[in-house]
Amino acid sequence: MPQTIIHSHLLNQELTIALSECSHDKLFVLVDLTTLRFCWPVISGFTCLRDSHLIIIGAGDSHKNLDTLSQVWSSLVEGGATRHSCLINLGGGMVTDLGGMAASTFKRGINFINLPTTLLAMVDASVGGKTGINFHGLKNEVGVFSEATHVILDTIFLKTLDTENLRSGYAEMLKHALLYNNKMWQRHLAYDLSAPDLIQLGDMVSESVVVKQHIVTEDPHERGIRKALNLGHTVGHALESWALNRGKPILHGYAVAYGLICELYLSCLHTGFPTEKMRSTVQYIRDFYGHLPITCKDYPKLLDLMHHDKKNVADSINFTLLGDIGDIRINQMVSENDIQEALDFFREG
Repeated sequence: MPQTIIHSHLLNQELTIALSECSHDKLFVLVDLTTLRFCWPVISGFTCLRDSHLIIIGAGDSHKNLDTLSQVWSSLVEGGATRHSCLINLGGGMVTDLGGMAASTFKRGINFINLPTTLLAMVDASVGGKTGINFHGLKNEVGVFSEATHVILDTIFLKTLDTENLRSGYAEMLKHALLYNNKMWQRHLAYDLSAPDLIQLGDMVSESVVVKQHIVTEDPHERGIRKALNLGHTVGHALESWALNRGKPILHGYAVAYGLICELYLSCLHTGFPTEKMRSTVQYIRDFYGHLPITCKDYPKLLDLMHHDKKNVADSINFTLLGDIGDIRINQMVSENDIQEALDFFREG
């Protein structure tokens, strides 16, 4: 059954309909400590959730691991879940990734619904069927492709976000704009993240999800064009893992934004991306996302992390680059020397 994406304005009604279409004997809701506090109260009074079992996990990417996954499985067992049960993932990307992984593997797979509460989860993590956990210090090292039956996008939850989490999600939207066309890219560079207009942002979310959904539908298991969505992620995931291993984690979207700086530079170097468009995008990122204090001493570790990226073949480091806005070039092999040059450019800011 194809994934149903609902741009919600009547959350109670639309969740009720989704649950009626997703028949189940028992219902579970997965939250982390943050969404328990800020988001569960928004829906806890809904009649359709009256008999649901709440599963609570720790907040933050440090909990996106095998121990937490096992905790969710145990909670499902203790709650009497069967292969006909349903899990609602109420949270950001960590919750939808881990919850999707738990649902997809419990009893060889139960239905799940994603109810993303962060901008990042709305435009990226909850849509497209990627689930997983971090393992051995590597981002999303273990996971499966498995789509939620429904994804319900309601911007009411954006009111619960702090500035950093809003900007984290916006980085993925900026990536989608770079992949799509000049008009969308210009609109995103004109959006003022210092005073975000949530009504305008809601319209932009819908457009961003359409871009991702189009790519995912064409290539659900990332054998071809879906690799476009990895723009910014080869360097970004390495920076994210590096920060996590140092005990100073950064939000995923910030890592992607930093990765975009490096990979747009590599696009100028390798595939002729226009320098002025690169500089405009990089300046926007530097204005709103600040800087990450890496040094040249960190390069070997970062390169090692890039070599572990799932997209690579043998010893090559595989990138998605751009020839221009919307001109996607997948499977670009880049030398370590050029990557170090891109990291030098990143450090200049």
